[in-house]
Amino acid sequence: MPRLFLIDTDTASDDAVALIMALRSPDVRVLGITTVAGNVGVEQATRNALYTAELCGSDTPVYRGAEKPLARDLEDATWFHGMDGLGDRGYPAPRAQARSGHAVDALIEIIDRNPGVELVTLGPLTNIALALQRRPALAAGVTRCVVMGGAPCCVGNVTPAAEYNFWTDPEAARIVLRSELPVEMIGWQLCLGDAVLSEADIREVLAIDSKLARFAIDCNSRARRAYLEQTGEDGISLPDPVAMSIALDRSVGTAWSRHLVDIETDSDLTRGMSVVDQLNVAGNPRNRGAWSHFANRKAGTQVCWALDIARWKAALIRALA
Repeated sequence: MPRLFLIDTDTASDDAVALIMALRSPDVRVLGITTVAGNVGVEQATRNALYTAELCGSDTPVYRGAEKPLARDLEDATWFHGMDGLGDRGYPAPRAQARSGHAVDALIEIIDRNPGVELVTLGPLTNIALALQRRPALAAGVTRCVVMGGAPCCVGNVTPAAEYNFWTDPEAARIVLRSELPVEMIGWQLCLGDAVLSEADIREVLAIDSKLARFAIDCNSRARRAYLEQTGEDGISLPDPVAMSIALDRSVGTAWSRHLVDIETDSDLTRGMSVVDQLNVAGNPRNRGAWSHFANRKAGTQVCWALDIARWKAALIRALA
């Protein structure tokens, strides 16, 4: 029996590659793709999800979701991914259309009908938070919630303290991290350094000479330039595919620990910061006043700290072949 996935995405260039990995996996059936505003507006994210599914020959249903964060205006990442989220390469409109109904309704219905489903989130957590606010018990129907988001090492990509998905909608991230969902946090730091596709890796992908391989590189062309501008490092950094590789095979993540994690929502300086209680200071009686909101809560978030680089890249190559 295939594993059942439900994917929530703000589909831009790296999200698209992550979707390919899931849709092409022989071990997974993707029950639905829900879209959310983030890297691009929700209409463009929906179009990109439909186009990517079409490239894979998949008729997986796509549902349009939240148009903005819970309590803030949307600040997109088109400077990084291009105005269309896919590098502005002029891809045609998809033939399929999004299903009727809101993504939040679809999330609730799909989880209710498929207890044990694995939830993978690639964008801001707005849809997931809205679903939990409506149905807190929904968390019990999810066996894994793999979240691409956060910067547990405090190296952010939109501020020094915060990763984009959590920074964009910190209120939603806080709701999800404080919920009963079995969150596995795949932080932005895992896609840096040797995890980046080097020039040699890019040549290896292009040598596959498939439409999916060419698309994966071409749609990330703008992101490659932006990543160089951002970090001084040349290559294609793929946070969402890294997270998807771990969703598909948890052992690709090689170092894990369980912690209380919360998200900063009030500070201008550290908005969206993922605060990880690595030393269990919240459990120390001397600190109960400062951490009163964690009273009687168990450390529920599994944080991934390290990645098997060779296996992550091998998973990508397999998906694009």
